[in-house]
Amino acid sequence: MALQQYGVLAARAVDCRREGAANTPHYQIHLRDADGTDYRAAVNVKSQQAPSELLYLADDNFGHPILALLPDAAEGWTPLPSGPGGPNLDFIRGNLFDPTAMRLLPPDLTGPDNDLADLLDHYVQRAIDDDQALLYVFGQRFGPEPGIPDKVFGFEPGNGVHDIHMNQGNDGAFTRDDGVWQDGGLLLHFPTESRWVAIFLAFQSQAWHTDDVTGQAIPDSPGRKPDAASMRILAAMVNPIGPAPEAETVLLINASPDPVDLTGWRLSDRLENTCPVPSAPLEAGETLYVPVADGVQLGNRGGTVTLLDPQGLKVDGVSYTAEQAGREGWTVVF
Repeated sequence: MALQQYGVLAARAVDCRREGAANTPHYQIHLRDADGTDYRAAVNVKSQQAPSELLYLADDNFGHPILALLPDAAEGWTPLPSGPGGPNLDFIRGNLFDPTAMRLLPPDLTGPDNDLADLLDHYVQRAIDDDQALLYVFGQRFGPEPGIPDKVFGFEPGNGVHDIHMNQGNDGAFTRDDGVWQDGGLLLHFPTESRWVAIFLAFQSQAWHTDDVTGQAIPDSPGRKPDAASMRILAAMVNPIGPAPEAETVLLINASPDPVDLTGWRLSDRLENTCPVPSAPLEAGETLYVPVADGVQLGNRGGTVTLLDPQGLKVDGVSYTAEQAGREGWTVVF
């Protein structure tokens, strides 16, 4: 069963609070939208399942085509139906970041700049102090709860967002929350700096190869946290010179020390259309240009490219923005 009320909250941060060493401590954020509605974002900083430390990635200069699809500033809560093509987050299919770059942080330790609460505090305090900054909080809605004040900040009615983390590939009882295109996360926009900051969180118990329909872990798929891929996407010609239809191509490299048989491998676009990779062995260190075909589109308004192995498992994925695609005839290098 997927999350029942997945969406994104667009609002300003007005306060924040760290929780102590409870079983499931959160970093709490008080937000307010343009209509004056109050919300609380409950961000997990510790897992209920061992190991307790969360994986995190903070991108100080985030760029991705979903930014152009976000709701208007401070609009409040926007429900997001599951599926590609919208602003939904999916850590596996959306090519938001390189999962191998995620690191571990403890929830809350004595001293500065040494735990996950410190990391969140660094960015959220900046947003509170900047009256132009906006937060986009992805997760599951709770409330409104008429007549019940918020348990942390006291506003009424209680209202907010939780599950602000990866929501697929779960283990045990938490498989009930599995789904695709419904991951949580934080995007912070600082217009005066022309900068976006992205914060993504995942539990160590979660799998990184999941079913495309249920979001549940694929049995016997490789490891939990992905290792560096043997096959990588190096570049793409997304906007060739000349009128449509254009001869778009994707450049792959075998980064491993061994040959890779590409029989059955495929490329996928932002809408999950796929086309085959030429079936041939690719020697160590060699590159291969793959022509885009079969309805796969590398749109000029930004998009994603994903490399799938014969089992349909993601091996590598990249994204590019409209700005990168706007230069006709230029190759986008990842």
